[in-house]
Amino acid sequence: MTQKASKLVIVTEKLLLNKIAKIINEAGANGYTVVDAGGKGSRNVRSSGQPIVSDNYSNIKFEVLTRNRDMAVKISDEVAAQFFDDYSGIAYLCDAEVLHAHKF
Repeated sequence: MTQKASKLVIVTEKLLLNKIAKIINEAGANGYTVVDAGGKGSRNVRSSGQPIVSDNYSNIKFEVLTRNRDMAVKISDEVAAQFFDDYSGIAYLCDAEVLHAHKF
């Protein structure tokens, strides 16, 4: 059995992990996955104002499956409002289909 879902992906600075996890939990999401991430973006600097030099994985990527788009947008809006003016980050949504949805 499958179930339609929205997948929210947030890529941002590692130091925001606990704060963003709290937003996700408070929004009522069942869970999330976090992995180390690296790459290059338009800002190419850390919140300290220093360019990325030695820590290739100083970013994290959250993946959150939500039962509906509204919850995903609510989480994204809160994260952006609190952090994206001062920290590097991006969020995007994808349609998803959850396999083995009995755990979702």
